[in-house]
Amino acid sequence: MQFHLNGFRTGDPAVAEADTQHGMSRPADGLPEEVDVLIVGAGPTGLTLAAQLAAFPQITTRILDQKPGRLLVGQADGIACRTMEMFEAFGFSERVLKEAYWVNETSFWKPDTDRPEAIARSGRIQDTEDGLSEFPHAILNQARVHDFYLDIMRNAPARLEPDYSRRLRDLRIDPSLSSGQGAPSHPVTATVERTDPGHDGQLETVRARYVVGCDGARSAVRQSIGRALRGDAANQAWGVMDVLAVTDFPDIRLKAAVHSANEGNLLIIPREGGYMVRLYIELDKLSENERVSSRNITIDHLISAAQRILHPYTLEVKEVAWWSVYEIGQRLCDKFDDVPEQEVGTRTPRVFIAGDACHTHSPKAGQGMNVSMRDGFNLGWKLASVLLNRCAPEILHSYSAERQGVARQLIDFDREFAKMFSARPKTSADDDGDGVDPAEFQKYFVQHGRFTAGTAIQYKPSILTGAPTQQHLAEGFGIGMRFHSAPVIRLADARPMHLGHTVKADGRWRLFAFAGAGDPAAPSSGLRALCDFLAAAPESPIRRYTPAGADIDSVIDLRAVLQQEHRALAVETMPALLLPHKGRYGLRDYEKVFSPDPKGGDIFTMRGIDRERGCMVLVRPDQHVAHVLPLDGYDELAAFFEGFMLPAA
Repeated sequence: MQFHLNGFRTGDPAVAEADTQHGMSRPADGLPEEVDVLIVGAGPTGLTLAAQLAAFPQITTRILDQKPGRLLVGQADGIACRTMEMFEAFGFSERVLKEAYWVNETSFWKPDTDRPEAIARSGRIQDTEDGLSEFPHAILNQARVHDFYLDIMRNAPARLEPDYSRRLRDLRIDPSLSSGQGAPSHPVTATVERTDPGHDGQLETVRARYVVGCDGARSAVRQSIGRALRGDAANQAWGVMDVLAVTDFPDIRLKAAVHSANEGNLLIIPREGGYMVRLYIELDKLSENERVSSRNITIDHLISAAQRILHPYTLEVKEVAWWSVYEIGQRLCDKFDDVPEQEVGTRTPRVFIAGDACHTHSPKAGQGMNVSMRDGFNLGWKLASVLLNRCAPEILHSYSAERQGVARQLIDFDREFAKMFSARPKTSADDDGDGVDPAEFQKYFVQHGRFTAGTAIQYKPSILTGAPTQQHLAEGFGIGMRFHSAPVIRLADARPMHLGHTVKADGRWRLFAFAGAGDPAAPSSGLRALCDFLAAAPESPIRRYTPAGADIDSVIDLRAVLQQEHRALAVETMPALLLPHKGRYGLRDYEKVFSPDPKGGDIFTMRGIDRERGCMVLVRPDQHVAHVLPLDGYDELAAFFEGFMLPAA
């Protein structure tokens, strides 16, 4: 963490200086008449988006929610490895790691061969493969994740807080957007109803440049733009409960999938704190067009079902912290914004939907909150870039294109996963019924580990993701995939760290220059030539897109990784662009150059980087690799940015 750039400050460095330059003061009581971004829904998706936008005080953001206040008990709890990497970018991964349950291993149970009415352990595996991420799969109450995001928002320069007790009543988009006429600057009008005591029923009108619906499966924003969730219900009822219980089941503190012969199936998710556990319990099949609410299922039904499934082990529930019943269904919107397909070439989106508003599925694979938050992360930096006039508005089409594809993969995976989990277990090799072999279920779990960890997502080539013509230069940094971090040593202070942790949620692009063979400080080195181009050439993206008077790394942050051991290098011999002067005092930034970590592993070997030639790895603000280019690929680098960036004023 870097601070004191513009002068010495006491107190918590995580609390940014409040911005007083861009009219951040809030109305005494009510919403402003105009905003840049209006977010509807303060769930995990909306908070991720709001936390990203709160870093930019120039952008007026408001986030609304129907609830009277912050969430106290959440339904989602699984945090995938990739989501932990995102939390690191926002600056609160350590808080999650300290508090959460770590899912290190998963066990599998099936009917006992000798006594089918009882269950027996059939397997126990590592939950995520070695080297997949520096972070674990974790479990933590959704409400705590909300709390961490709220802290980020209120400590950001914009000092953003949700506006609770507000319900969206109506959303209208100015028709001139589709007619080709000149549209107003704030073309979306929202009518909001207050539900707080003393203001109940009072209506407020807000005009916005952009609106994002993060308002759940019954999204009012989605309805306002004529989108619909489409898909099928699986006619299967499940119950879920968080309990404090006494049991002799030996794997109660492991994630465990339990298939019984005749009593249904159960998923055990240990919770944070060492005592509580979440149980997902299979209930009866539903008839066609039947809703689970008609069954009048009680908590006693759930407890009894869990006890039957775990036989011969006992389960004595002492306290129920939370419980619910739900139906499995996979539903998806065909598009995640307001622009009809036939108008994509003539106008850009103004209204977006994210999270459960555009994709729903079963919770057992632990993907709902994770995928939804990454919707918000994908959209946030793009909105900021457009509103700050860094990027052309056309990049906003990429949100739906990228995230709808991810959601479709999730739906397909969840449909198969839920089907296998709910199937009757085969009890013998000659069982030719429609059941599932427990060994096959375990194999399926292992094969799809990267998907459930969130690390398998790869965006297709687009204006924001280059073609893999030079992928061989860095085989371990797949273009379109998330930047897979690796250990390094920071040159100036010999600090061991993860290179990926330099990619923060601040809207900046990262350009990692991996030096080729030879002395990186030599006048003839490829690294020095790259730095000379970026610092001085008129076509340099850094020169073209950095505003006058701004820090040199405020839009594109260049960092270098050298092959030599850090003690064999002299920091003062590095190119000047890697030791930039910044801030009002012109202080020098010493945190731009890294060496391999001899203890943690050589990043060049770990990520398949061409040692002779080196390369550039360009990383988007959402931590996905945008391009891999040779160190002398100046024209390709410039052309890539020209596709969507706007020259700085």
